[in-house]
Amino acid sequence: MAYTTEEEGKRLEDTDYEKQTRLETEKATTSEAEVSAMLRGGDNGENGNENDGEGDDEINLSSCFGSCGVSIDTVYQRVLALANKEQRGYITPQEFNLFANQIQMDMLEQYFYDINQWGRQHGNDTEYSDMLSVITEKLSCLNILISDQSVDDGVVCVSNEIYKLGSVFVSDSQVEIEEVNHNEYRNMQLSPLTKPTSSRPVYVNRNNGLNIYPNTISSVDISYIKKPAKAEWAYVVVNDKALYNDNISVDFELHASEESELVYKILMLSGIAIKKPELTQVAAQVEGSKEQQEKK
Repeated sequence: MAYTTEEEGKRLEDTDYEKQTRLETEKATTSEAEVSAMLRGGDNGENGNENDGEGDDEINLSSCFGSCGVSIDTVYQRVLALANKEQRGYITPQEFNLFANQIQMDMLEQYFYDINQWGRQHGNDTEYSDMLSVITEKLSCLNILISDQSVDDGVVCVSNEIYKLGSVFVSDSQVEIEEVNHNEYRNMQLSPLTKPTSSRPVYVNRNNGLNIYPNTISSVDISYIKKPAKAEWAYVVVNDKALYNDNISVDFELHASEESELVYKILMLSGIAIKKPELTQVAAQVEGSKEQQEKK
């Protein structure tokens, strides 16, 4: 299709946000089945074909290689497009940011329940399809290892970003330090046979940090799962329109394969906020079918 100079300039000036805004005033005829297909990453419908471009291929390719991080702008634009498919309503950036962070933390917590569930089932030796390996790979995006953390007077100061503490080792000998509670430590002190030693060290997790015993240990290695950074779709207002600001926005710190999961979970909360239960129902149906597929 040929464009005049003026039309070409206007076309190039269009932003993703403006395209989504126009969706609110257009008459949509897409069925709920097509919306479900878009949630799954399908290309049903004209708008689905428009979004099926090189960028999505790059995201899928990076997720195949264990890429970490999901573009918050991509998720927001998909949420807007799906919410507006049948004039179901508009989700503001402030609402989206609230939903995004709640869902990100919910998904992180769910990983640990999933590990417990799949750990009780017989796995498989098929590459890429063992669920425990899949979940472990997703958690690796948030897995941090700190080496040679100094121990001052038997205490290790830990970071506020720790979500789940993993293993603690003596740095030089790589002997694992066992975690005990306060009462267990007191009982261990009652007998010389159970007292902590350099070859059998322990630690107690207290408010002031990790208390290491014996206190002759000078440095430790710590692994933990960190809290994901607070996701934010940041924007600047230009001509009364909110335009995406990539410079100060914060992406999701989840595995790249979680993009679709983020989209329909945010849609579920959005349907409640904008009082459109049918939007929540469509998103819930997609999530339900995905869970059934995983359990087969």
